[in-house]
Amino acid sequence: MREDERGYLAREIHDELGGLLTAAKLDLTRLRAKMGTEPALLERLEHAIGLLNQGIAFKRRVIEDLRPSSLEILGIRAAVLKLCEEAEQSMSIPVQTDLADLKLHAPDDLVVYRFVQESLTNIAKYAEATKAEVTLRGAAEYVDIEVRDNGVGFAKDVALPGRHGLAGMRFRVESLGGAMTIESAPGAGTVIQARLPLAAHGNSVGEVEI
Repeated sequence: MREDERGYLAREIHDELGGLLTAAKLDLTRLRAKMGTEPALLERLEHAIGLLNQGIAFKRRVIEDLRPSSLEILGIRAAVLKLCEEAEQSMSIPVQTDLADLKLHAPDDLVVYRFVQESLTNIAKYAEATKAEVTLRGAAEYVDIEVRDNGVGFAKDVALPGRHGLAGMRFRVESLGGAMTIESAPGAGTVIQARLPLAAHGNSVGEVEI
């Protein structure tokens, strides 16, 4: 699915489905306030409201999967920093960041975001690391992304844990004309790098770094 299609679908789900679910929940909430104390009816009503809450939560997850709201609100640098801070809290290890002031447009920003997200997910699941590092660097023609950890690593000639996620990362990078490499060895941690060409998508790289 193209990035513009993902954005359109996310907006439609938010505006149309989100509006319907919210309106239905409000109607049931008003009905509950006017009902008596019949236990069976109240129980069925609470169950219906609970189902609507589940539907609203699912809608939010789908929208986030299609197009993370942090990209729209914060931009790529702050969105990646937020990812790293959340990973640091969930893994209870330091995640160092060195993030250039990248001004990226779709679909490059989403590919960078997903690359970092999937890399951090793999570290949490498989690496047994005590620290991780995320780096974004760029020039006029490209952006470099690197995620490294000091975990257990792996031998390249064996089936990789999280290989489906890694294959998806490689596909997204290569679909934009980029390249991805993985360096690892048992006991030596893992380094995942990608380079994306930017000129074709009208991106730019600023001077500010954090």
